[in-house]
Amino acid sequence: MTFYYGADYYPEHWPHERWNTDAKMMQAAGFNVVRMAEFAWVKLEPKPGEFDFAWLDEAIDLLAAHGIKTVLGTPTASPPAWLMMADETQFLVREDGVRSTYGARREYCPTHEAYRAASDRIVAAMAEHYADHPHVIAFQTDNEFGDNCFCDLCRAAFQRWLQDKYGSLDALNEAWGTIFWSHTYQKWEEIPAMRNTAIAHNPGLQLDWKRFMSDTYVDFQQRQIDILRAKAPGKLITHNLMGFGYDKINYFDLTAPLDFTAWDNYLRVFWSDKSEVDVSHMALGHDTMRSTKQAPFWVMEQQSGPTGWSTIAEAPRPGELRAWAYQGIAHGADGMVFFRWRSCRFGTEEYWHGVLDHHGEATRRYHEVVQMGQELAQFGGLVAGSMPVAETAMLLSYDARFGFQSQPNNPQFHYNQHFYDLYRGLWQRNVAVDIVSEQEQHLSQYKLVIVPALYVLSEQTAHTLAEYVRAGGALLVTARSGVKGLANEVVDTRLPGLLREVCGVRVEEYDSMKPDQHNRVIFDVDAIKGKEAELRVWAEWLEPEGAQSIAHYSEDYLAGQSAITINEFGAGKAVYAGVWGDSELFDTLYEWLLPQIGVEGIAAPQGVEVVQRKQGGQTFSFVINHSQEARHFIIGEEMQELISGKAIKGEIILPPLEVLVLQHN
Repeated sequence: MTFYYGADYYPEHWPHERWNTDAKMMQAAGFNVVRMAEFAWVKLEPKPGEFDFAWLDEAIDLLAAHGIKTVLGTPTASPPAWLMMADETQFLVREDGVRSTYGARREYCPTHEAYRAASDRIVAAMAEHYADHPHVIAFQTDNEFGDNCFCDLCRAAFQRWLQDKYGSLDALNEAWGTIFWSHTYQKWEEIPAMRNTAIAHNPGLQLDWKRFMSDTYVDFQQRQIDILRAKAPGKLITHNLMGFGYDKINYFDLTAPLDFTAWDNYLRVFWSDKSEVDVSHMALGHDTMRSTKQAPFWVMEQQSGPTGWSTIAEAPRPGELRAWAYQGIAHGADGMVFFRWRSCRFGTEEYWHGVLDHHGEATRRYHEVVQMGQELAQFGGLVAGSMPVAETAMLLSYDARFGFQSQPNNPQFHYNQHFYDLYRGLWQRNVAVDIVSEQEQHLSQYKLVIVPALYVLSEQTAHTLAEYVRAGGALLVTARSGVKGLANEVVDTRLPGLLREVCGVRVEEYDSMKPDQHNRVIFDVDAIKGKEAELRVWAEWLEPEGAQSIAHYSEDYLAGQSAITINEFGAGKAVYAGVWGDSELFDTLYEWLLPQIGVEGIAAPQGVEVVQRKQGGQTFSFVINHSQEARHFIIGEEMQELISGKAIKGEIILPPLEVLVLQHN
């Protein structure tokens, strides 16, 4: 198979006479792919219906002469002025009711039919023109979908979406409980968009609005996909997502019709005030993106220099670009594309640096990219197509995620951070993790399924989880699970609601904690007996109903009450953690739980990440020292190290930010 390695390239930003130099330097770096044209709408269609592909044809052919294929982006994220000025209702309306104006990108209303028609036209023209081009291998839809629009057109589309979902106003009013505050709707047209209001909208409306906007972008993309499949059959289709942290669109839905998932990965960013890079966050992003299709993915934008618009972030340190890129490959990437090739001399992203600086000459970062290209030329095709194989899964619920956005329950709580706190303890142990949706029915392949704060819970999901445990699986559920039904209404049963039986516990009382409020969990079982961990934000008083208490509170009125339980259910086990804590709390829990259920990580020194990719009986281990200090690492059996080409065994010294790629015999 082919491993794709390259950069995002914008030939339209540079003099024509520079193109050949760029192509030669890319070839020298080992590149075999570029992404182009995702922001080139006005260059491709300078006037309505008048297309100019000659410049892009020349760029594609020039790169092809140097062994480089092309992924083309449909340019619909950044429309030309002539389109938007023709009808300003095409601009999205913000939550405060103010309409955006021209000057940025992704500023369009995704439901506007005129904008959709113009998008259809440019996508169709590109697809027809490049349908048979041998060096165009794929299309990327748009770019990083998608900001919410709150205009009247979206409001009308929302009302139609609700009508399709509920069928009648009586059903909607019942589901949302609109009798509260006398909000009963008698006409579909009365239902508002989720713009700013005096206090807060009905929770049912809020959740359905977020679902609707997610579906709107899925539908907007599907129109492009349908055109591309009809007019350019055989070309692969992808989209550049924004990793685990982006939470406005259901990425499981968005990626379902794509041929492969791609995402944009940045670590040292200008909006962060942290000097230290936490590569475990990046690992979660890779695992999430891989898991959307349970297949190898691409990184379509990999950070290649300092980022910035008006201000500039710290530069990647020597070795970081290579280590970060190898981490993506370790977690399942079959394509690694740096953003961008050369830092632009104009526009909003002048300081979003590329592989090359503004002067266009080779620098330290370029040579680091060249080194990696030379390495991948030796073994990239060997590892392409292989995948990490996980025995542990974490359930990512967009209903819960959307629900917490409107009602975090505690101002200190963030669903994304809670999810990460649970993930980090697994990552530190080098335990492979898949990120699954609520629609995942094949849980039996996992020894452990972790369910973080499943706030909105359907009967179907509850049944799936119960059957997984009954058949012998191990389940870990955390606080505020089973609180809501699908209409975002609080259940009228003891919590954890539909998970009460499988967990064998009821929540007697809960406490939403203030920032200065403290309590601790003391563990009561086996090797971790007597160990303590700080909890924060939330504490639930648990009453076992067949479950065994494995941890209790040490302070306040909850002192002595159960905080974490485990329940035998069928052939499996269900752990319920009635607390939210940082990664230390869950790390202690994992110390006891993982050996109980036979989940084993890979032993490694602190700061060293080990990830395995497997295919057809072949295993590759990626060993990455993310620390700034040398680490000693033991290889128990002789293996072929694919970067150096040498056979190695025994104790080795791994320098800072160094990488090993081991082929098991």
